[in-house]
Amino acid sequence: MNLSSKLPFIVKAGFTFICALSLLLLLYIGKSILVPLVYASIIAILLNPFVTLLTSFKINRIIAIFIALIFTIIIIASIIYLISTQLSIFVDTYPKLRKIVSERGIQLISWVSDNFNVKTDKIYAWIKANQDGMVNNLGSTIESTIGTISNFVLPTILLPVYIAMILYYKPLLSEFIRQIFHTDHHEMVFDIITKSKKVIQSYLIGLMFEMVIIATLNSVGLICLGIDYAIILGIIGAFLNVIPLIGGVLAIIPPVIIAFVTKESASASLFVVILYIVIQFIDNHYIIPRIVASKVKINALVSIVVVLIGGALWGIPGMFLSIPITAILKVIFDNIESLKPYGFLLGNVVPIKPRRLPFIPKKKVK
Repeated sequence: MNLSSKLPFIVKAGFTFICALSLLLLLYIGKSILVPLVYASIIAILLNPFVTLLTSFKINRIIAIFIALIFTIIIIASIIYLISTQLSIFVDTYPKLRKIVSERGIQLISWVSDNFNVKTDKIYAWIKANQDGMVNNLGSTIESTIGTISNFVLPTILLPVYIAMILYYKPLLSEFIRQIFHTDHHEMVFDIITKSKKVIQSYLIGLMFEMVIIATLNSVGLICLGIDYAIILGIIGAFLNVIPLIGGVLAIIPPVIIAFVTKESASASLFVVILYIVIQFIDNHYIIPRIVASKVKINALVSIVVVLIGGALWGIPGMFLSIPITAILKVIFDNIESLKPYGFLLGNVVPIKPRRLPFIPKKKVK
């Protein structure tokens, strides 16, 4: 009998809680180092088949890695260029938009005053007080924004270096993993690594296809409704939609606001909401089940919790990383006998008739 089986349940539970809390603390403290490394690892997993394909044509491994990186940078640069061109249109029409927002603000104040019996002087005084508070906090906001940008720029610059190093030292990392595990466990470890790579590659490729489809549907739908900045709003909506469950709700807000301030009729905002609801229905019932969810078997409750935890620990990057990391954890749990219950908890298989726990008495039939 091992020592862990002799310990009381409260002791084991307390030890597990302390270990989990310590791990979360380490993840939070080391986010500036860990976030780019995790992103680099996931992108390296995605690029590895391409590098392997190039090396199969007798291309030097270093050159193959360089080609894969250049190919990735070109794709990212193309996306940034597309977004920047749309943003430039937004910047050019900003004065006009600002004037419209001011006019709509006056109309909204008049509507609130007429319907809620509040004097316009009080509303303007409340707005001015809040504006003064925003001005007073502007310095600290700018300072924190500059700090956030500086913390983001350095990891972004290092990201290609991390990706190249991970791809280049893949044989070294594989040999390290082989050496730290006993020979009896090599088959299980190899199975976990293979399944994890397959899940990540399939999930990310499916996610990219989903983003392209949603961006196209959003943009075409907004153009048909005559909403300004349709393409940039469609792309932003597709990116927000990547965040599980809450991203679809957040994606509706920007186009609704633009429709409200640029269109005379309030029905334009209602049509935008209906459009996005229809797109979300198509996404949730046809696109995600066939392209994305079939690759990652995680239930909705766990998805919500891990996204919130990822956001609390690593901010927005943590939200995007939460699902892939959870998918890898599920693969690990499913392949280790003692951890299989945790893998079952993360999964989306719901028993039709759950078994009764032994300490719950049976209901007496009268």
